[in-house]
Amino acid sequence: MRLTQLFTLAAPLALLLPLSAQAAWPAGTRADYMKDCTAAASQNIDAKSAEKHCACGADKLNEKFTTEEIKELMSKTKQPSAELRTRALDAIAACRAVK
Repeated sequence: MRLTQLFTLAAPLALLLPLSAQAAWPAGTRADYMKDCTAAASQNIDAKSAEKHCACGADKLNEKFTTEEIKELMSKTKQPSAELRTRALDAIAACRAVK
């Protein structure tokens, strides 16, 4: 998988999801993440693989980020910091889906 394809899959995750260190996703946020992520990922891989990739990413974010960080990543009004987006991309990199 080319690096640009990985970023295509990872960018929605990083921009939309707050990561949480043993924190719970805010109500409805995980569902929003999954919807946006699978829509973006399905452009490059089959729907089943996209679902697995996104679920893995959501789990990684939940493990490594606080609820507040997840809220920041998922904010529709304020873009998360570059550092937070980078951390999110690094966290979900382990979930890379292969065509």
